[in-house]
Amino acid sequence: MALMPVSDALAAVLAGAEPLAEEMVALDEAWHRVLARDLAARRTQPPQAMSAMDGYAVRAADAARVDAQLNVIGEVAAGRPFAGTVGAGEAVRIFTGGVVPDGADAVVIQEDTVADGKRIAIKEAAVAGRHIRPAGIDFREGDVLLRKGARLTERDLALAAGMNHPQLAVGRRPKVAILATGDELVMPGTTPGHGQIVYSNGYALHALARSEGADTIDLGIAADTLAATTAGIRRARESGADILITTGGASVGDHDLVQQALRDEGTSMAFWKIAMRPGKPMMNGQLGAMRVIGLPGNPVSSYVCGFLFMVPLIRALSGRSMVHHRRERAVLGRDVGANDQREDYLRARLDVRDDGTLIALPVNHQDSSLLANLAAAQALLVRAPFAPRAEAGAPCEVLRLPV
Repeated sequence: MALMPVSDALAAVLAGAEPLAEEMVALDEAWHRVLARDLAARRTQPPQAMSAMDGYAVRAADAARVDAQLNVIGEVAAGRPFAGTVGAGEAVRIFTGGVVPDGADAVVIQEDTVADGKRIAIKEAAVAGRHIRPAGIDFREGDVLLRKGARLTERDLALAAGMNHPQLAVGRRPKVAILATGDELVMPGTTPGHGQIVYSNGYALHALARSEGADTIDLGIAADTLAATTAGIRRARESGADILITTGGASVGDHDLVQQALRDEGTSMAFWKIAMRPGKPMMNGQLGAMRVIGLPGNPVSSYVCGFLFMVPLIRALSGRSMVHHRRERAVLGRDVGANDQREDYLRARLDVRDDGTLIALPVNHQDSSLLANLAAAQALLVRAPFAPRAEAGAPCEVLRLPV
């Protein structure tokens, strides 16, 4: 079977992936949720001209001369406006956040005045508009400030609150069920027997899925039998999973039973060998409404494929406007050899030169079983198929790994 290019494989994974149904959530539950509708301001901010400083609200023409004398006729504090109008030769004591009273068009800060009872002397000439936040300087009612598809940051929540929205329409969180397969796997904290290894893939995949806003379901480890694998797949469907991720058993050996179990359950399967390293054996299909990605069993392959394929799928189902990983330009920190027909994703550390140039330094050993090197990496250095040998200093592209 010909090896499928990574871009084609990703297109197949994302084909037909539509955002899940929206739901309303309270503002304080919307952090890192994906906005399902454009959000317009329900009010103008600030609704009136406000003072940006403590001082005196004046008519600029009356305070344009140093040592001008003005009569103080009242006071404004935040939430307590002045009911009157500032006339010729008058001033109103004002505090930060106070509404600028009618008639005033400038604020003289208190450090630039000398107070004597109910009169002040101006020590710094006023300028019209100085120290005043005009009405609507932040936003106006009807302004669309947050767009559908945005994953909401803490700053976005502050903005939504200022726009007077107590609830937001967001996309439902995708449910990701993760099923490991393999007689050789034992849980952390146990003593592996001869030929056994400690299970690690799921911990990274659960964390990776949750970091993208998904809810995860742990289906545990299925033994290398068709019955056990099938039972795991059925539990995923019963749980209402939107995505089933399997790890291990993605190849076509006698003990690689995931594909057979999926087909027996009615999965419409597109099985391929991807032209990438690490992670050549991978499966993709759909079982009813549930999407399926079968990841390799080697821990680095599992993580890299999860990062490259599972993450964009979660984003697409969440309704994110930005689904794909963003590649960054860098330069090689050391020589790399020529590549073969597979697209390489080399684990690399990153550094930044004094001039801002990003340096990508591939780790020394790229074997797909080496967890220590994966943990130490900060990026994947992408090498195109048949890329020629490149020396240190040559341009390259990297995908930053989550931190």
